[in-house]
Amino acid sequence: MFGIPGKQAVTMTPAAIAQIARLMAKEGHQGLRIGVKKGGCAGMEYTMEYVDTVDPNDEVVEQDGARVMIAPMAQMFLFGTEIDYQTSLLESGFVFNNPNVEDACGCGESIKFKDIDDLQAERDAD
Repeated sequence: MFGIPGKQAVTMTPAAIAQIARLMAKEGHQGLRIGVKKGGCAGMEYTMEYVDTVDPNDEVVEQDGARVMIAPMAQMFLFGTEIDYQTSLLESGFVFNNPNVEDACGCGESIKFKDIDDLQAERDAD
């Protein structure tokens, strides 16, 4: 697994914590697994799914009753990300404030990450 000792892989805002805890309680799930997959106009997209069983390879982050699991393939790309939950008149949903994103499409659904070697060099410097 990828990480820095003593530092959480991701953080969650109070709004995200409240929404994740609400979803966990409502459906009886163990948490939400976040990941990335190929797709969209910028090359990658975030994924979220309910989790009933924690995979031993997942990075588990718990904060004030909310639990997210980071899929192994996504750990390097999501490290340092702040998860928020925003509500507006037209939509509501999770927002990822990710320092590893190099570019994003106009709709905000698709992202392009920095080069893997650059990400590794940044983590090694910490």
